[in-house]
Amino acid sequence: MNYSKSDAKAYARQFMRGIWAAAATPFTPGDLAIDEAGLRRNIRHWLDELAIDGLFIAGKQGEFFSMSVAERKRTMEIAVEEARRGGPRGKAQTILSASDQNLDTVVELAKFAQSIGGDYIVVHAPTLHFHDAHDECVLEYYTYIASQVDIGIALWSHPDNGYLMSPELCARLADIPNVVAIKYSVPREMYAKLTKLAGDKIIVSTASEKEWFDNIVELGWQLYLCSSPPYTLQTKVDLRMRAYTDLAFAGRIEEARKVRDSLDVVRHAIARTKPPGKPYAHQKYWQELLGQAGGPVRRPLLELTDAEKAATRAAFECCGLKLPGGIRAVAAE
Repeated sequence: MNYSKSDAKAYARQFMRGIWAAAATPFTPGDLAIDEAGLRRNIRHWLDELAIDGLFIAGKQGEFFSMSVAERKRTMEIAVEEARRGGPRGKAQTILSASDQNLDTVVELAKFAQSIGGDYIVVHAPTLHFHDAHDECVLEYYTYIASQVDIGIALWSHPDNGYLMSPELCARLADIPNVVAIKYSVPREMYAKLTKLAGDKIIVSTASEKEWFDNIVELGWQLYLCSSPPYTLQTKVDLRMRAYTDLAFAGRIEEARKVRDSLDVVRHAIARTKPPGKPYAHQKYWQELLGQAGGPVRRPLLELTDAEKAATRAAFECCGLKLPGGIRAVAAE
């Protein structure tokens, strides 16, 4: 690590910024093993050609729930190795997911992430059964995890847990010395409130790309943490998310807004062809259309049908993304 536990918040405030992507894990057809070469190729593309600033590894997007602890550790090692090589914007940062329902596994993964030189970890809120005192349970949970490691910790609250951490609870958690950030997958009024309550103690972010521009402009955010749009809305010759982000950071708001709005056709193409219950398979197929390693999903996730793939390809070909070789997908009317 490049910082001490007591310096975690200051270090994150300086370096945890920009566009971070949640990596999907490519698996090989047939045996569904981790496609290590494909993962490395994707990461090099994201860092070298898409100028992504940070990588979120082994999270929900990466299908951690279907992976063994050993597999999760291996994807972390690959990401840290590749991030150290850096890209055109310098060394990339990593946030490694230690999320799990088993606390021993959380701590094991947290210590492993620290030992291999990960920059931060992320731990989602625990699923609580037969509980009313959510706040005290969650506060004790994160306090214990933080006591076991020095690495900076990002909180993560999302509806899949069956409850959402309140802004007030998050503000209390922000007092933990090595809690540095939160991926707050909640309605905008909640994360805006947390930004006001504790934005000086914790870096607040959410995974919604549609709201990223407004959050830079209206809430002063520095971090997109994170989902797949950084590598599904862009190609190496069409960096519009990167462009509108940098324009907004520079205060060139109207220019940034125009670039942001120009991606609406791409966003719509993805949204209207994503079958209910199949977001992972749809995203991986879209990645393949972009020339990235996608591959199959693991059970219990469902694959796309041939008809769903055909509809997705047709939308992709009409979304207006500029592709390498001077080709541009035709923008739909």
